[in-house]
Amino acid sequence: MADALPFVSVIMPIRNEAAFIGRSLGAVLAQDYPHDRMEVLVADGMSTDDTRVIVQQLAARHPDIQVRLIDNPGKIVPTGFNAALAQARGDVIVRVDGHTIIAPDYVRECMAVLERSGADNVGGRMVAVGTTALGQAVALATSSRFGVGGARFHYSDREEWVDTVYMGAWPRRVFEQLGGFDPELVRNQDDEFNYRLRAQGGRILLNPRIRSQYYNRTSLRSLWRQYYQYGFYKVRVLQKHPRQMRLRQFVPPAFVASILGGALLSPLNKRLRALWALVITAYAVANLMASWRIARKAGRAHLRRLPLVFSILHFSYGLGFLHGLIHFRKRWRR
Repeated sequence: MADALPFVSVIMPIRNEAAFIGRSLGAVLAQDYPHDRMEVLVADGMSTDDTRVIVQQLAARHPDIQVRLIDNPGKIVPTGFNAALAQARGDVIVRVDGHTIIAPDYVRECMAVLERSGADNVGGRMVAVGTTALGQAVALATSSRFGVGGARFHYSDREEWVDTVYMGAWPRRVFEQLGGFDPELVRNQDDEFNYRLRAQGGRILLNPRIRSQYYNRTSLRSLWRQYYQYGFYKVRVLQKHPRQMRLRQFVPPAFVASILGGALLSPLNKRLRALWALVITAYAVANLMASWRIARKAGRAHLRRLPLVFSILHFSYGLGFLHGLIHFRKRWRR
């Protein structure tokens, strides 16, 4: 019976998503999970475009699902998520991002996997989609190990226990035990929360049947800003959870530090100059080889953009991390 199914609160932290919210919220409202067992809480970061109007129009056209628009004066994901969480009535909390389109059976699959597995958080792959030639190259790069390291949710096609998943679906008891997202983290708030969850013995399950598509950045500037922030706020995650970090997360800052250090020191010593040139050459070769392997499968036209996209991913994250080390240098004991 439908009444026996868990009541689900879908939380969408968004800001200035007028160009996309019709599709992302529309996909939530088209779920095949019983609509009388769902509510949608849109936590809006005080949008300055038509986002709020579009949300209200969609809500009026779907009276069978309660849609609530919640103010998020903090304007960032964790404050919005926490504000919505405080008003959510669900037995299960499902996060959906504003630039993501979930499959029609997304909520139902989340519920099935949670019930069968006993996991504390479940989610699926982050399937990146680009709407332009550059966006397609970004999608390919961020779905590869060379681009984003070993995070399984970027490319795994099997069910497995993992460190983190894309978005997430949690039994409400998880938040009652751990609290909400860390409001300090503009980025990486889901990683930090999952670190806390695992530290308390929680388990996170990736299942590819939980399907969604993430529409990624379509400009080099926005891509640089996004990954710079990832690196910058990863330092605070490191300070709060040092034992939870993975080696892959230190590779970009170490690489960028070697490039910057080599640029400063190589004029002083011939051996340092040769070592610096070797590091640059090795990276260029690895970048081109990874770009070639991907372009050979996805289309050789991508070879023109992939090396630049990879470079932006690595350099922006690395520089952001190094900046974070300086910016947060006095906060190691907090």
